[in-house]
Order: sequence, then structure tokens, then C-alpha cells
Amino acid sequence: QVQLVESGGGLVQAGGSLRLSCVASGRIFSSLDMAWFRQAPGKERESVAAIARTGGSPYYADSVKGRFTISRDNARNTVYLQMNSLKLEDTAVYSCAASERINGGTYYPYRYWGQGTQVTVSS
Repeated sequence: QVQLVESGGGLVQAGGSLRLSCVASGRIFSSLDMAWFRQAPGKERESVAAIARTGGSPYYADSVKGRFTISRDNARNTVYLQMNSLKLEDTAVYSCAASERINGGTYYPYRYWGQGTQVTVSS
């Protein structure tokens, strides 16, 4: 089992910044691919950013490219989402998710999820 705990959400004015953190426990963190998702009220959950276990080739949704940066610190078992130039439409609950491959075999995408942290962007 992997436990994921997010933090760093809050209320921020449009144009401001926030940094979300997600701390993982229960597995060797460097073996996990990590991702951030968000879900706004009345909308489907969407992928925001992802980073491989090696830290390379990060993925970003078009809506956040150039504004958000995903990173990870394997020594701290933590993945971050730096969010700059926040917009009203970034308001959502942000959750981190972990994917793992078991013993070099089956890959389980987004097998584990955190509880989420609320980000509210005001005008």
C-alpha cells in the first residue's frame, strides 16, 4: 500500500502562486510514477501534470503549460506542483496519484490516490 498526503492548497488571487506537495509512504518512492489531477465542481477529473520515477519527461496539460511545474524529490518522498500565474479556472481540488510496476511485470496506473487539497483562485 501507498499512502499519499497532499498539502499546500488554499485561497489565492488570480495571478498568484501556490506550491502543492504530496508526500508518499509505504513504497520506495523512486519506484513510483507520480501525477497531479484536479477536479472542479461539476466537471470531470483531469490530468494536470505527471513525472516519471526517474524525474524525466514531465507531462503537462495544455491548459497549464508554461505556468505549472511538476518536480520530485526522491530523498524526501515528495512530488511538488508549482503553480504560477493562477487563473480563476484553476480552482479545483488537486490530488496526487501514484503508479507502480510490480516486480518488473504488471503496471498499475494511478493505483493510489491522496485525499486532495483545495485550490481556490479569486478575482
